[in-house]
Amino acid sequence: MTKKHYYLIRIQFLGYRYSGWAKQPNQKTVHGMIDRTLPYVLGHDRFKTLGGSRTDARVSALDMVFELFLEEAITDEGAFLKSFNLNLPYDIRAVSVQVVDEKFNIIQNPKMKEYLYFFAFGEKVHPFCAPLMATFSAELDIELMMAGAQLFEGTHNFKQYCTKPSENTQFVRTIEHSRIEKNTQFTASFFPENSYVYTIRSKGFMRYQVRLMMGQLEALGKGEVSLDDIRESLVNPPDTHLRNIAPGSGLILNSTQFNSHA
Repeated sequence: MTKKHYYLIRIQFLGYRYSGWAKQPNQKTVHGMIDRTLPYVLGHDRFKTLGGSRTDARVSALDMVFELFLEEAITDEGAFLKSFNLNLPYDIRAVSVQVVDEKFNIIQNPKMKEYLYFFAFGEKVHPFCAPLMATFSAELDIELMMAGAQLFEGTHNFKQYCTKPSENTQFVRTIEHSRIEKNTQFTASFFPENSYVYTIRSKGFMRYQVRLMMGQLEALGKGEVSLDDIRESLVNPPDTHLRNIAPGSGLILNSTQFNSHA
């Protein structure tokens, strides 16, 4: 197809019944559902879509972005958005459509991503919490975990905090914000009395990085590792990678902000 028109579309989705964003054979994915829906909205299949992030299975998003490439312009963006939402499944919602130009690159344009990880610990929570909140069965030292989360802020070597890196993976990353706080953002009658949210912000994350960091904080809360262990992992990481990956269902992509063009 000849790309002539470019649109940045922001969506929200509950990821609990999806195998992540990226298309996979014989799997239900968010990207797959988007591409299945668009022909009904556009009236043709002459389009291409490209996601700005890859989310894992059961991970949700409040602000996911993808780019839509078309040969012909969308004449009424409001009508397009309404029709898109009518045809999308109940757990995916399109929020906005924005015109961009051919210079905009959804992958390479500088951006800041913020993830939220909601969790509780101790007594098993109500089953309705499952899509949005992880439950750790052990009693956790939440104050120690709060201190540990702050150690991730700044520029460090996160070699231990990724899986299946490529030869070109850049392990040195800068974390702008990394804090654990009591959850006041999401509330529901079936939520436990005490729940917490880990907020982390950076220009980019490696495969499973946030969930591995959360897994290490859980290990810290259980007394399996120390604050010094976390400090050392960021300075002199061994060649082995961490294996304690926190569940995907507690993770939410909260925002994706671009520095230019969008």
